[in-house]
Amino acid sequence: MLRLSRRSDPPLDLLDEASIAAAAAHAGEGLRLVLCATGFLHDARFRPEKALRELDAAHLAHAFALNATGPALVMKHFLPRLAREGRAVFAVLSARVGSIADNRLGGWYAYRASKAALNQLLRTAAVEAARTRPQQILVALHPGTVATPLSAPFSKAGLEVQSPAEAAGRLLAVIDRLTPAETGGFFDHRGEAVPF
Repeated sequence: MLRLSRRSDPPLDLLDEASIAAAAAHAGEGLRLVLCATGFLHDARFRPEKALRELDAAHLAHAFALNATGPALVMKHFLPRLAREGRAVFAVLSARVGSIADNRLGGWYAYRASKAALNQLLRTAAVEAARTRPQQILVALHPGTVATPLSAPFSKAGLEVQSPAEAAGRLLAVIDRLTPAETGGFFDHRGEAVPF
């Protein structure tokens, strides 16, 4: 198993396409599973917006760079390296709040919109890949609420909060059950389809 991050050797920085290309070359050919596990909700500069008046261009650009553009560039460089024959899976971590159909609470503009964009980019790549590599499966996955710095400030009492190991295990179990007919889909950590 190869794990890539900004601190790995080679590094993979979502804000640096050259590093993504170099990391993909390092990973080699014939990959059976690539999981792009990234997400940006907040940091010291940016907090999730509660109202439209809080929109900030720099925040939107940063969220899209990390949640949509960066993963799209990972697709660009890693999808050609998936195994050409037999089952191969490329998955991205999305979020239920990126579902347009499921948005009943509002708020979190940058995060919601950038994850919705990620879902569309993944779906579009899946349509293209299915034309020439029908055994490949490209999916967006919602991991649920995971005990990480991303969700810690927003985990409410009553939510099912999973450890990172538990969440990873659930997602891998979902991936194991997927078929090529489900390529381009959006699924949660229980394997249930999430509406776009």
